[in-house]
Amino acid sequence: MSMSHIFRKSRLAVSCGILGVRISCRFIFTHKMSVKQAEFADTNGFESKTPFLIGVAGGTASGKSTVCQRIMEKLGQQHKEQTERRVVCISQDSFYRTLTPSERLRAERGQFNFDHPDAFDDKKLLTILKDILAGKKVEVPEYDYITNSISNRSHTIYPADVVLIEGILVFYFPEVRELFHMKLFVDTDSDTRLARRVPRDIMERGRDLEQVLNQYMNFVKPAFEEFCLPTKKFADVIIPRGADNLVAIDLIVQHISEYLKKSASDKYRLMYAPLSPSTPTSPHRSGKIGRPH
Repeated sequence: MSMSHIFRKSRLAVSCGILGVRISCRFIFTHKMSVKQAEFADTNGFESKTPFLIGVAGGTASGKSTVCQRIMEKLGQQHKEQTERRVVCISQDSFYRTLTPSERLRAERGQFNFDHPDAFDDKKLLTILKDILAGKKVEVPEYDYITNSISNRSHTIYPADVVLIEGILVFYFPEVRELFHMKLFVDTDSDTRLARRVPRDIMERGRDLEQVLNQYMNFVKPAFEEFCLPTKKFADVIIPRGADNLVAIDLIVQHISEYLKKSASDKYRLMYAPLSPSTPTSPHRSGKIGRPH
């Protein structure tokens, strides 16, 4: 039987006492995963690696960036030099497309929908991710939230073992979605997300309260329900309460830690292995298989 006909699916649900944490995992083995892992060659002066690519989706202010930061902190990667990091993080915001003059005027008035798929340059994101998977050093642009434009600055992403890509619509574009080896969805209550977004946009992005609320009601909320929330079904792991869910983050960190310790051939097997808790759960704590409502 050819590799293209081999499929392996597994699910895991963990319920932990009063925390009520449930993590649902689904991993599918396809012919795309039969590519040899971690072939080493000299690319752009750095060791060529095929990284473990993890997508992190969720609504605005759900805690996607914070989840990624927690993962990197627990793995001891936050304060390392860029060239020494084995785990790196990239934001989908770096791939907003350049606005036309009329769109920029609308954006200044808070009348442009930045949460719509058309606001992103998905082709550029796809190209960058393919280069990363090929073990290349890439330049990722920086987005300026004050001017609503891609700045002239960029940051270099060096070949790494694990790459996290976070954004509201990282699972929306099929070609991009298919590249991820693991998909996480940060599932946070809508009231909590709005309460976080308002002060963030006012203090960090120079918006006024009326503009933030109008944009949320007219664009952010409808776009979340139409484009972001439906992609939750593609997630392998759903993280309720975001970065506050320490149990879920610890399980993910454990899985990544095990991956980082393995040899190239072992990494290949672990990349498509189900996530599992470090200790067996007792019968009265075992949850039913499935995702939380």
